[in-house]
Amino acid sequence: MLKRLFKNAIFLMILVSVLVAGKKTVIKMATLAPEGTDWHGMLMEMGQRWKTATEGNVILRIYPSGVVGDERDMIRKMRIGQIHAAAITTEGLSEINPDVNVYIIPMLFDDYDDVDWFRKKIGKKLEEGIKENGFTPLLWADVGWAHWFTVTPIQYPEDLKKAKIFTWAGDYKAAELWGKGGYMAVPLASIDILSGLQTGLIDAIGVTPIAALASQWFGIANHMLEMKWGLLTSSIIIDNRIWDRIPSVYQKSLLGIAQEIGASHQRIHRYDDDKSIEIMKKNGLVVHPQSVEDHLFWKSHLKTWYPDIRGTFIPEDIFDQAIELMKQRESK
Repeated sequence: MLKRLFKNAIFLMILVSVLVAGKKTVIKMATLAPEGTDWHGMLMEMGQRWKTATEGNVILRIYPSGVVGDERDMIRKMRIGQIHAAAITTEGLSEINPDVNVYIIPMLFDDYDDVDWFRKKIGKKLEEGIKENGFTPLLWADVGWAHWFTVTPIQYPEDLKKAKIFTWAGDYKAAELWGKGGYMAVPLASIDILSGLQTGLIDAIGVTPIAALASQWFGIANHMLEMKWGLLTSSIIIDNRIWDRIPSVYQKSLLGIAQEIGASHQRIHRYDDDKSIEIMKKNGLVVHPQSVEDHLFWKSHLKTWYPDIRGTFIPEDIFDQAIELMKQRESK
């Protein structure tokens, strides 16, 4: 009797593996990350490990360098099934769940300790909102701190108000918000940033040092204010329609691999901003330090902007929760 049960169990296992093996799943994933960057390398590693873990039954096909379009284009194309997954920042994620814009409240965080503490408090809520809208987050990883790279130096908000600031094409709320604050926003596709700088269409961009170096934007916008304007975080998301087609026997492995790679990427690359800045300094970048007084001045100034941010760019409940959480953090 036991032998027969054992044989039946073995047969069922073989049958399941045969059925699973007969259904290969190709996942088309898009990203703005250029080929050869650490981010692109992370996705390549994930694809290789997914293929191995599923015995070749899940294939990750990566479309780098924005060939699919900007992040909002990626979301639209996922919704109609042209692609299935994307490695995107809050810019694209906010198209799915506006709550994720909470991460880019200007100067909300001082360091990564703040970010980690905040994410433990609020991360699950943001993930649930993404899932409810048709996508599954596989991992979170911080890209770096956005700094101001400008053609002419800036020190105070009034200096930035004289600049022509890049904003993402299609992000009408952000453009309107900049306008309310007295700033000049110029919406552009990310692939047009370099030409925009070359022609003078824009002369200020708030980006991470890694992006400024990889895309060579610092060659024109060669002044950087040494101030962490905001956090640029990202997630790898996948359309629930294709995720749910993957056998559950594989889902756990794929998710585990993604999160392991994301955690490793955080440990190794989270502080690459400093390395990028040093390379750019050797190639003409001028870094403008900020005094403690000036830093506090910027923070105070940005708080006057909160009424315009709350309820428009960021939903009221999540905005209020974020501000309250960081007040608790500061009081400890």
